[in-house]
Amino acid sequence: MAPIGTLYGVGYQRQTTIIKAAAAIGGLELNYVEVKMGETNKSPEYLEKFPQGKVPGFESANGFKVTEGLAIANYVASLAPESGLRGKNTEEAAEIEQWTHFTESEVQVSTDFSHVLTMGFLPGYPKELHQFLLERQYKSFEHLESTLGTREYLVGGRLTIADLTLAASLKRAFKVTLGASERAKYPKTIAYFEKIHSHEKLKEVYGEVEFAETPAQYKGSA
Repeated sequence: MAPIGTLYGVGYQRQTTIIKAAAAIGGLELNYVEVKMGETNKSPEYLEKFPQGKVPGFESANGFKVTEGLAIANYVASLAPESGLRGKNTEEAAEIEQWTHFTESEVQVSTDFSHVLTMGFLPGYPKELHQFLLERQYKSFEHLESTLGTREYLVGGRLTIADLTLAASLKRAFKVTLGASERAKYPKTIAYFEKIHSHEKLKEVYGEVEFAETPAQYKGSA
């Protein structure tokens, strides 16, 4: 099978991981170019393809170009409709959208901002904000834990874009916001992640997982 196009991404970036995972489950081949942030994406050649310099970027075999991780992942999944990654009907498609938005707004945002705060990338350290972000995320994990007690996957009893997205965000959370004691509270969520991570088509895509002993702590101004 000929490659469907070229993905320009960063190996550690979760959006890149989700796109690669969608291609793997869909049985699609991707050309891949590793982007050196601040260099590759500022080059005239890259900006001609993607004027905002955003990463990841995707160019299809017929010249179609698109950015934004989930947009690319959904496009890739649409090329393999038999995979069911985008759902089998309109109701499933809506549920998948629901869970991807949940992941972005309730899980990933807290992880990203916690990382920024604990690394000292902003002036000062708003401890109350950091605690608020953690508590909000933990409430989301309680909801997730309850949900995964009644189903194997988030939608339709099989892997979808919703699962690929959540797994990528969970991997990041394990390193930043979920220490050992926090993870112990969510055994169904951990088992769910391990099932996805160990999938024969996904283990290499998601790579090694780093489990923090404790949530990241403030290290002083960068």
